Amino acid sequence: MKTSKKTESIGLKLSRLAELIKTYAPYDGCFETKIPGVHAIRRSKVNSSVAHGLATPALCVVAQGAKSVMLDNEVFVYDSTKMIVFSVDIPATFQITQASAAEPFLALRLDLTPQKIAELTLRVYPKGIPPVRESRAIYLGEADYKVQDAGIRLLELVSQAGEAELLGPLVVDEILIRVLRSPIGPRTAQIGLKDSGVNGVAKAVAWIKSNFSQPMKTEVLAKLANMSVSTFHMHFKAVTSMSPLQFQKVLRLQEARRLMLSEVKDAGIASRQVGYLSASQFSREYGRFFGGTPTKDIAKLREQMVGVGEA
Repeated sequence: MKTSKKTESIGLKLSRLAELIKTYAPYDGCFETKIPGVHAIRRSKVNSSVAHGLATPALCVVAQGAKSVMLDNEVFVYDSTKMIVFSVDIPATFQITQASAAEPFLALRLDLTPQKIAELTLRVYPKGIPPVRESRAIYLGEADYKVQDAGIRLLELVSQAGEAELLGPLVVDEILIRVLRSPIGPRTAQIGLKDSGVNGVAKAVAWIKSNFSQPMKTEVLAKLANMSVSTFHMHFKAVTSMSPLQFQKVLRLQEARRLMLSEVKDAGIASRQVGYLSASQFSREYGRFFGGTPTKDIAKLREQMVGVGEA
């Protein structure tokens, strides 16, 4: 009986959370609310193929539907029974796996910053963070109904201007504290830990993102991460599942694709803008990564107009 009542209660919470997300995501897309860093996401159809995008540090709580994210050969599937944390900027492939016009994929996303995670970690773990076995770009954990409940209260504040400004940040803190106290908490805490592998890799990733069209020196990135070159390589691969050179190549290809799709630039201009010196090399690598020549791929994308990158 108790289990049945609890299940019913969670179902009601998810219905309410879904209703609120629909309010702030009135059609397909990712919408930032009046509370900074808080987003409502709606997708009303299943992707027929995977979509490429850049995931940024965030917590994603699903109210309805399901989505998968693929990093290298690993697949993370998240729905209303799971919550997912992205610890660093990471190029990945995404796919909406459960959604329809009647019952769209609906999710609440909270942006994460090292400063906020560090501040809350000190309160949650005053005696130090429990050791973790590995640092990764993506953490998947069981959904916490208390997080879902706080998500409802957070979105209910959005329409109340004065209270949203005053109380919104407090509810965001509550959600993050609950995540930090969850089984994936010690791993999430690595985002704000100054000398953690995740934090060091995040600094290197930030440099690559800002300078992806420039030649890259691993020694410079290792120095930014405050690591030896060998240690940096080990941590970068562990977190992102890619080498620094692979990471830069993926970012270049994704940015070239964005330039062609959003700014209507031809392949030659886009490839040069992201740092390619050889048009033929760009075309070959683009085809291997996206499965088609730049011209055919962009034409197909314009037909589909798939939304990605919002986690």
